Amino acid sequence: MNNIIGYIIIGIGVLFNLFGCIGLLRMPDVYCRLQAATKCVTLGICFVLIGVVVIVGFNPLGVKALICMVFILVTSPTGAHALARGAHKSGVKLWKKSVCDKYKDKESK
Repeated sequence: MNNIIGYIIIGIGVLFNLFGCIGLLRMPDVYCRLQAATKCVTLGICFVLIGVVVIVGFNPLGVKALICMVFILVTSPTGAHALARGAHKSGVKLWKKSVCDKYKDKESK
């Protein structure tokens, strides 16, 4: 039964990864692409790793999967924020239909 539940969780993770990859292709600018990659793919990888833990249990492989999940949860949003801030500081334009630019508002004050 654990195998079936684990494979279902892994399948959900693969779907989130697929949606994140589609978002990378379909989004209009670098900021939207970073958001799609960060949220969808981070959640997808976490589901895959949780599925691995459910299948193998709390042996050394399961503990390594949990450690990798914590590492990804910390580094992925941090890296995406650094990339977005660097893109904004280097002058990468927002999509023409963007409503507001919060960074620009903070820099002008």
